[in-house]
Amino acid sequence: MSDRVFPDPYPASKEMLALIARLRAAPFKADTKTVPELRENFERFASGFSDIPASTRFESVDGVGVEMEWAIAENASADAAVLYLHGGGYSIGSIAAYRDHCARLSVTTGVPVLSVGYRLAPEHPYPAALDDARLAYDWLLGQGISADRIVVSGDSAGGGLSLALMLALRDDSRPLPAGAVLLSPLADMAHTGDSVHERAHVDPIVTPAGSHAYSTRYLGEDGDFDTPYASPVYADLSGLPPVLVTVGTDELLFDDSVRVVRKIRDAGGSADLDVWPKMIHIFPFFASQVPESKRAMDYIARFMKDRIGLDQEAEAL
Repeated sequence: MSDRVFPDPYPASKEMLALIARLRAAPFKADTKTVPELRENFERFASGFSDIPASTRFESVDGVGVEMEWAIAENASADAAVLYLHGGGYSIGSIAAYRDHCARLSVTTGVPVLSVGYRLAPEHPYPAALDDARLAYDWLLGQGISADRIVVSGDSAGGGLSLALMLALRDDSRPLPAGAVLLSPLADMAHTGDSVHERAHVDPIVTPAGSHAYSTRYLGEDGDFDTPYASPVYADLSGLPPVLVTVGTDELLFDDSVRVVRKIRDAGGSADLDVWPKMIHIFPFFASQVPESKRAMDYIARFMKDRIGLDQEAEAL
């Protein structure tokens, strides 16, 4: 796989245009609402995109110390896994809100997806989310799933958290996963990328003020916003497994994706950048209704299966 940049102008589907209009009519306004309101609004919004494939079942994981749930498609491979870390600025989002997304990921990859309900800020600030992600990853290894049969994935804050998890594992000389897929990753909590201001007017979800509020909740008013485990663009990104980054051009955080890919490559690693014109923040999340989102999910699944080795196994059969 290599970088994909679709031709522009690129006509967005009527479903995507309707979604953008809907978002602009009722924006999240993350900088003006309380955290309980933000959480409630997101859960309600996410429920509107839930059309879970009937062939998928869900299994809760208890007694681990962090909330987790399997999404398992019919005939999914039992010896591999996708570890999924949801988005939401480290303050909102949940396993329930991402149930449809994780189910579709399991169906398209043929691999069980372990969704992690890590602790949220401001009740549980940095590094609580990273601690929970590590706990979930170690639990997977303890279940007998080899690291080279695991792909880590996440969107927005979950994308940044996926990178942070791999950095922490590398720094502790722990086994690294086979690869990672980052969807519109939040990788710079200081928001220093040019796109934060240059593309704010086209992003119907993320705002500069709202992003700053999320960073403050996670790192504190006097927090260090360039902490590498919270803002991986400031980290040494060498020694990581292959990474796929999917992003839309109409994103305030567009430069986070570009900078992450550039830094991984500059450090000698493998990173593919999949850029979709006219697409918005975390657009693969909307695969139940938006055709571009579904196509992006298919491409993501191909990368994951390649990293885990499922395509080779199918050819061998």
